[in-house]
Amino acid sequence: MSKFVFITGGVVSSLGKGITAGSVGTLLKKRGLKVSNLKVDPYLNVDAGTMNPFQHGEVFVTDDGAETDLDLGHYERFVDETLSEKSSITTGKIYSSVIKKERRGDYLGGTVQVIPHITNDIQERLINAAENLDVLIVEIGGTVGDIEGQPFLEAIRQMAVRVGRENVVYCHVTLVPYLEAAKELKTKPTQHSVQELRRIGILPNVLVCRTSHPMDTGMKNKIALFCDVPPEAVIELRDEATIYNVPIALHKEGLDDLILKYLGLNHDSEPDLSDWARVVDRYINPPEQVNIALVGKYVQHKDAYLSVVEALHHGGISHNVRVNIVSIESEDLETGDPAEILKFADGILIPGGFGVRGVEGMIAAAKFARENNVPLFGICLGMQMMVVEFARNVCKLPDAHSKEMNPATPHPVIHLMEDQENLRDLGGTMRLGAYPCDLIEGTKAAEAYGQLKISERHRHRYEFNNSYRERLEKAGLTEHNLVEIVELPGHNWYIGGQFHGELKSRPIRPHPLFDGFINASVNYMRIRKGEKEA
Repeated sequence: MSKFVFITGGVVSSLGKGITAGSVGTLLKKRGLKVSNLKVDPYLNVDAGTMNPFQHGEVFVTDDGAETDLDLGHYERFVDETLSEKSSITTGKIYSSVIKKERRGDYLGGTVQVIPHITNDIQERLINAAENLDVLIVEIGGTVGDIEGQPFLEAIRQMAVRVGRENVVYCHVTLVPYLEAAKELKTKPTQHSVQELRRIGILPNVLVCRTSHPMDTGMKNKIALFCDVPPEAVIELRDEATIYNVPIALHKEGLDDLILKYLGLNHDSEPDLSDWARVVDRYINPPEQVNIALVGKYVQHKDAYLSVVEALHHGGISHNVRVNIVSIESEDLETGDPAEILKFADGILIPGGFGVRGVEGMIAAAKFARENNVPLFGICLGMQMMVVEFARNVCKLPDAHSKEMNPATPHPVIHLMEDQENLRDLGGTMRLGAYPCDLIEGTKAAEAYGQLKISERHRHRYEFNNSYRERLEKAGLTEHNLVEIVELPGHNWYIGGQFHGELKSRPIRPHPLFDGFINASVNYMRIRKGEKEA
């Protein structure tokens, strides 16, 4: 039978439940177990696809096209397993399912209630997601005490009865704050958080205590006494220089041993964390630094481009350099001088986005990079604006634009996908999930991947207008497979991808295009310093 680790959070949000869940997955996988992660989000949205990046951060897309919470990105990066639509549950998804069943008459006229109908639907999804796994790690979003999270907490409470208490571990992530005025850590918030859990019938096995200062033995014993857990089950998790040190820190505290013991699984062997130690060392102690300008539309929100930022760091780890990312609001390039604003950059990355706001600034950044041989990497909308810039300034098409930039023009360079045109009155959908792509031999993209057939994840409804393909090719732009990738031969690195390669990047296995982009940026940095011949 599959076993479950349920991770809840208390006191405040943003404690790092997702990082903890991913780290637990890493440690259990290193012990030879088949594991996966699942995220529960208590919001009423069916998925994260329509949520504003300024409010919610990035949307993480899985191979099967699910638009999910950004924590699934943490899971994939930490556990190095491909997740699916099954790995994401929301209140909206649960209630939609139950209401459809009620409308079909599945409940035979019975009164439909939160208990048992909502909680049963939640449990069925958990059990289905755990099929063929040794352990499923489930993160419950939000904070204990939130009204919208109560049905999920009740569902996981019932899971101990349904699958057996010996097959369930409850891990509670909580805050032990340091009061500067008193010069001491305080345990009361943790006590109250655990009391709230116990009030609804969940007795946590393990407490992961987020803290900025060391906890002494006396404090751990106090928390253990008041929260009814063994002292060794009070796990200290201090702020780390990088999130990739969290699996190592939790292992040193014995978290994986405790979980395996409570689940009745073998915990004699030690996990090999040498690859993670190498990642941490290269992240913290690199000999060089490379400056990357991130020219985007949502740079004010730290999580809007989370996977892009992490993928850049993965490339830096691969080449043993620190990636210093400087966020540039694309609208600033519409009024300012790109040469002055971007003069610090060893490389420029233009990420995805929606709408016309700021796209002229992206075009200005692409023009600056093309004319000055600065490494440039465009993703989705970024790639599309690279094409528009090339069409305008190299092919001399004065009306070159995207359909969003000028909806009245019938033949834009970037236009609505054909299947989206048919859905215009319905609001359209998007091209979502993994699609294959054939690369052209001898190109930088093919060299970066080391193969000609690849698969990448998409999230867009606009694409390159193929009626312009021949004209742009004659002007020198190379395109791959219905223009999934564009690149400019002879340039240091001028590559744009219609897809989101950042979604498949890992700290121990960076995405090929991010790896190649950072390599080109490092070379450009050394040329500028005079360390290499141009």
